[in-house]
Amino acid sequence: MAAAGKEVKLIGSRPSPYVARVRIALHLKGVEYEFLHEEVFGNKSELLLRSNPVYKKIPVLIHGGQPICESLVIVQYIDEVWAASGPAILPADPLDRAVARFWAAYIDDKLGPNCVALALRLGDEVSRAESKEQLFAGLQLLDEALGKISNGKSFFGGDAVGFLDIAFGSYLGWLKALEKVEGIKLLDESRFPRLAKWAERFCSAKAATDVIPEPDELVEFVKLLAHR
Repeated sequence: MAAAGKEVKLIGSRPSPYVARVRIALHLKGVEYEFLHEEVFGNKSELLLRSNPVYKKIPVLIHGGQPICESLVIVQYIDEVWAASGPAILPADPLDRAVARFWAAYIDDKLGPNCVALALRLGDEVSRAESKEQLFAGLQLLDEALGKISNGKSFFGGDAVGFLDIAFGSYLGWLKALEKVEGIKLLDESRFPRLAKWAERFCSAKAATDVIPEPDELVEFVKLLAHR
């Protein structure tokens, strides 16, 4: 595909789980790209504001000079443009694709925001307790979903990392950072056996090893945010 040969750039920041999604997808497809670091604590760059004038946020993939925004939209774009490279990210079956998109939307709506809010220590005691309850409830649902969707295979996507693996796996660094910040165990093998083993496999996957930040790195990032 001619479009696949065009220059690829990614505007992002390492701590962002949404940026991690795009990087993992690019790595899975073997796409070379230039990573343009966006300063989290300073003013937003002119390139970001010009490339994403609606939301003004990362990540933004720039392919052949054209910007594509929103992490899950970008991941699907990568899968379509580089369809002949690497493994398919989205399932081939329409129903399976719909199920994967449903759970990805659930993760972004319910699980991800609670995880990041708790790690950043946002809200009062009551709201934080509610966030913890919702987070554990979400993990329980995902543990059960993994059992059904994977059909006993290693990943949500089957034998290889797929769309839903990327959607949820991008938060693993933050989940582990939250464990340190709150002194709690989230991906407990006794409570969420499937997710705990899946998380180990995902973090060991070649496409993710250099992308998911270490918990200590994110804890330090949280400390910097707290002083802003």
